[in-house]
Amino acid sequence: MDIARYVDMLRTGAVVACPTETQMGLMADALNDVAVDRVCAMKKRPAGEPIPLIVPSLEAAVAIARDLSADAVQLASAHWPGPLTLVMRAQGRLPDTVLKDGTVAVRVPGPSPALELVTAFGGPLTATSANLSGQPPLSDVAELEATFGDALAGVVPGEVPGGAPSTLVDVTGPQPVVLRQGPVKIDD
Repeated sequence: MDIARYVDMLRTGAVVACPTETQMGLMADALNDVAVDRVCAMKKRPAGEPIPLIVPSLEAAVAIARDLSADAVQLASAHWPGPLTLVMRAQGRLPDTVLKDGTVAVRVPGPSPALELVTAFGGPLTATSANLSGQPPLSDVAELEATFGDALAGVVPGEVPGGAPSTLVDVTGPQPVVLRQGPVKIDD
């Protein structure tokens, strides 16, 4: 797989579909407002519904989050890379479309083409399921191309295992709160 080709696409503001360890995701440069807006338009995503991000490492997450508690760092250290998304207070310049009430949802994906892609890219990428909002996730290349047409610059090859989306935990308060149970089992 020529990951550099997909990284080049992302650097120009393009959107690519890429397998994560759970589902196929729509990836774009999360610091590029135009690219993030393109993802929202492709999905027909309702305004105000934030887009989760993937990053290559805990250090990269710290660069876009603030006030991480010891619990948050412990959860990340124990389960990243892997299907655990943490809702953290955002810092720095992130597009409004990835934020909700000043928070951002971030994870380091488990072993997958998505981890290879975000590591090669070196910064945050969008990581929302590859589908129209409210519809089942897509993984077949022909379905992806038929659904998104020319708005989709490419599809990174790889297996899409399917299954539940990542576990979602809010770490902005005094105690972590599980918002969605997924492959990583977290006790409330």
